Amino acid sequence: MMSVLVRRGRQPVVRCNLAGEPTRAATSTPRTRAASVVMSAVTPARCKTSVASWRGPFAPIEYEGVTYGLRVHEFRRFAGLPARTSERLEVALDIHPDETADLELLRSNGWHLADPALRAGDPWAYRDYVHQSKGELMIAKNMYVASRSGWLSDRSICYLASGRPVVAQDTGISELYPVGEGLLTFDDPDEAAAALAEVSSDYGRHSQAARALAEEHFEAGAVLRRLLAELGVG
Repeated sequence: MMSVLVRRGRQPVVRCNLAGEPTRAATSTPRTRAASVVMSAVTPARCKTSVASWRGPFAPIEYEGVTYGLRVHEFRRFAGLPARTSERLEVALDIHPDETADLELLRSNGWHLADPALRAGDPWAYRDYVHQSKGELMIAKNMYVASRSGWLSDRSICYLASGRPVVAQDTGISELYPVGEGLLTFDDPDEAAAALAEVSSDYGRHSQAARALAEEHFEAGAVLRRLLAELGVG
């Protein structure tokens, strides 16, 4: 039963917090960063965005001869994606200033980098950032991709709930949720570019579908009712 629940696990979002404009200004104080990390001044509303860590606090995992890596190991595969799309791509990326080679890789390929402490340093700044974005481009950690875990971030759900389409690297998502409208998946750079183009070609339809998908699959009441039913409670 537990493995089924883990596979089907869905992060709930509260309906009253899904839509509308933020009601409180951001209060976060940006962290000090080395001058080598040049952050984007591009308005998020012009960008497909995301919030992510480059490595995070944990190392890759080895299991039965297979290494399950981090986001950095997937992101490098998509470094050239900005050249394949007319969309501006921005990531509020937690990356150490000493990662000079990877920072140059991202900058030279056209990625816009934003300070996550500024864009998402508190709930209001985070909500602002999601609402002001055109949508999310989500590149997952290698461990989620390699394990086909079906992982879909609560961050991506916030984008969907705000009517912002999500273009997400497929971790098995397509086996669990309807994809193609509002939520689109990809496995390689060509598919990612095609998904971004599809969203741009009919943004209104994909925006409405994103919101509808969040309401059907992730609204807190529905998620909790399903969970209690699977546990045999109530």
